[in-house]
Amino acid sequence: MNKVVLVTGSSKGIGKATILKYAKEGYDVVINYNSDLEGALEVERLAKELGVNTLVIKCDISNEEEVIDMVNKVKEVFGKVDVLVNNAGIAIDTTFEDKTVDNFRRTLDVNLIGTFLVSKYTAKIMDKGVIMNISSTNGIDTTYTESLDYDASKAGVISLTHNLADQYAPNIRVNAICPGWVNTEMNKELGQELVDEETPKIKLGRFAEPEEIAEAIYNISICSYINDSIIRVDGGERP
Repeated sequence: MNKVVLVTGSSKGIGKATILKYAKEGYDVVINYNSDLEGALEVERLAKELGVNTLVIKCDISNEEEVIDMVNKVKEVFGKVDVLVNNAGIAIDTTFEDKTVDNFRRTLDVNLIGTFLVSKYTAKIMDKGVIMNISSTNGIDTTYTESLDYDASKAGVISLTHNLADQYAPNIRVNAICPGWVNTEMNKELGQELVDEETPKIKLGRFAEPEEIAEAIYNISICSYINDSIIRVDGGERP
C-alpha cells in the first residue's frame, strides 16, 4: 500500500509543487482547494501521469465542519494519512491605516486556526506520521507593516508547531518550514520595484522556485529524527 500525503492549498504554488514531489516519490495524494477547482484538477492530472492514486477535495480549512468532512473522506478512500503538509494560507496586504479587524481575523482563521484544525483531525487517522507546517521567515524576523496580520499568523504557526510536537510525541513528528521569498502566484503582484529591493538581501541572489521549497518539505519529512524543528529555507538572508 502506498503512503498517503495530504497537502492543503495544493492547487497552485508551493502546494502544487509539493503534491507533485510526493507523487514522484510514489505517494498517493490528496489535493485540497477552496476556490481553484481548475487548478486542482490540473494538479490531479499531472499526479495521475506519475502513476499514483489521487483525491481532490474542496475544503475551507478555517471551517471546522468542512475539515471534519475532508478528513472523513480521506479515511473512507485511503484509510489513513502518513504526511500532512499544512500549506494553505492567505495574505491581505494593506497599509497599516487601512488594515481592518476583518483582514486580521480572516488571515488568522486560515493561516493559524486552519492549521490547527487540519492537524487536529488529520492526526486522528495517522499512526506514525509527519506534520509539516508552512510558516515563513515573516514569522521569525522579517516584518512588514503591510502584512502585520500575516506575520503574526506565521509566528503563531511556529508556536503551534512546538505545541503539536509535544502533543503528538512520539508517534507523529511535527516540523515547520519557513520560506523566504518564493516565485508564487501570491508574490506575482509585488511589483518590480519591491523585487529589485528584496533580491540583493538574498545571498543566492534570487527568489526560490516552488519546487525548491517542495524539495525541502519532502526531505525534512523523511528524516526520521528531525522533530519539533523550525527550518529556514530562504537562500541565506543578509543581515
